[in-house]
Amino acid sequence: MASQSVNYAKAFGFHSEVAAAIFAIIYVPFLGWFIRQSIVRPTYVHFILVLFCLIRLAAFVLRALLISVNSVGETLGALVADEILFSVGFFSLLYSSYTLVLDLEIMQNRPESSNPIIRLTKNRRLFRLTLLIAVILGVVSSTSASKTGTFSSSGKTERQASTILFLILTLLQAFQTLLLAQMEIAARGLEKQINESFGSKHAMSILLAGSVLLLVREVFSTATMTNISKQNEEHFWYPFMAVPEILLVILLSTPGLVPRRDDVQQRYPQVQSTQSFQA
Repeated sequence: MASQSVNYAKAFGFHSEVAAAIFAIIYVPFLGWFIRQSIVRPTYVHFILVLFCLIRLAAFVLRALLISVNSVGETLGALVADEILFSVGFFSLLYSSYTLVLDLEIMQNRPESSNPIIRLTKNRRLFRLTLLIAVILGVVSSTSASKTGTFSSSGKTERQASTILFLILTLLQAFQTLLLAQMEIAARGLEKQINESFGSKHAMSILLAGSVLLLVREVFSTATMTNISKQNEEHFWYPFMAVPEILLVILLSTPGLVPRRDDVQQRYPQVQSTQSFQA
């Protein structure tokens, strides 16, 4: 008797190719916008947002194919590739948000904190390394699942460890945003820019809203990390995972929000060595 083929994508909870296609289309103009910004206002934040939009575009196109084309949906490796793309993509979004907060803090011209804990939380290299570990754990767990069609006990542990690390780093990003908000409130009225752009004028509101969106995504991911089938139910996954991401991308595309790299380097010369792609 011939073995019955299994559409892994639908078994995993993917059902709406229309929703996946719509999100893929939505990311196209933002990809174009950040590519343009990377040319006219080259900054590390814009570069990694280009990467994020590329990864999300590819992930949603692949998701649409997994659902609509049986030969693709029946290929477990394609499903694993989609999962890996979503994990790697979040690295870019979270790190760009964290980097933007630190760059805007530099633009405040405030003295650096003497608190060693706070100084440690502002270590870009350490933040990026921890993010990389979280991504690697997620990739390893997804790869192990490709051999059996399900997560092993070790694969589940790696996936949960990855999720917890992402949550911790998201909380850290929110903490940095609150510190920046406190600094701006303390300095309010001391410096006023005559030709201040909309993005720089409303930077704190945008960043605080962005931090909330990141937290919504990660709290949901953490709350459902032991129940993958529930996490992948599309009436949960889209509003709590996909929608917060695209809303944050919309916020980060606000004109004038991201400071020019030259301006950041003039305020803090060390950034020339640390952000030139130690970042």
